[in-house]
Amino acid sequence: MFSERHNMKKITIGYIFNDSRLGKDEKFFLKVAKSKNVNLVMINTAKDLNEEELEEKIKNCDIFFNNSAEDFALEIVKTIEELGKKVIESSEEFYYDEDKWMFALKCKEHEIPTLRTILLSQNWNIMKKELEKFKEWPVILKRVEGTNGEYVDKADNLREAERIVNKFWKKGTNRLPIIAQEFIKSPSYRVTVIGGKIVQTAIKESKGWKATGVYIQDRNVKKFQVDKELKKIVDKLTRVFKIKIYGVDLFKKDGKWLVLEINAEPGLDFINKEEEKLVGEILDFLKKQVKK
Repeated sequence: MFSERHNMKKITIGYIFNDSRLGKDEKFFLKVAKSKNVNLVMINTAKDLNEEELEEKIKNCDIFFNNSAEDFALEIVKTIEELGKKVIESSEEFYYDEDKWMFALKCKEHEIPTLRTILLSQNWNIMKKELEKFKEWPVILKRVEGTNGEYVDKADNLREAERIVNKFWKKGTNRLPIIAQEFIKSPSYRVTVIGGKIVQTAIKESKGWKATGVYIQDRNVKKFQVDKELKKIVDKLTRVFKIKIYGVDLFKKDGKWLVLEINAEPGLDFINKEEEKLVGEILDFLKKQVKK
């Protein structure tokens, strides 16, 4: 007689990533999936897959997890959704969390505390007047899209701002819009959230003014306590943006929390010894989504 476990259908999860080979994350997911009796179908967007090949690869998957921050992966997500499958995160969730100006507007609409932010003109003469009116020096300039601190810089005056803007415009093929934000001298606080539950905290400290995950990986990262105010902010972020698995970066100003941004496909390696545990939490969450 078979046990109840043997009678249960084995869940198959499609794992979307982008690399020339299996990285550390992928190896952790394969290892933990095996221990949890989960099939993992690896979908590498760096490989050539036409629509027919993709459809064949995904046909037995119950749900998908997108762990690639590459733009092309979003097109794969949309394709999978058109084929009637569920992806975490869905393509709709990227509208606000990947566009820093849209994110700032949404936070303002729902009274989520965030940095003072303005959208700048693409004409330098108008931009100059906007920055003078903004009256935030030093000021942070950043493109509306970018990861790991790319296209982010600090200007102490208009001359530096012009140099940075020209650098952004010359770099890459697209002249994307630029926002200006107030500069806050504070460590960056990272909270990782899975299914509305805070599963990890980390303080991103660096010697310079910019603190991204690149600066702190493989170091002795400190954790911090989540207070009631931060818990309320995270609950509202989860409710408003409807993102299931994400990281949120925050600053502190005059003892109050300010949200900098949220990130789908959050880095799981801020604290190396907890990476396998977080992978397990993600897989458990995905399994629950299948059973709904």
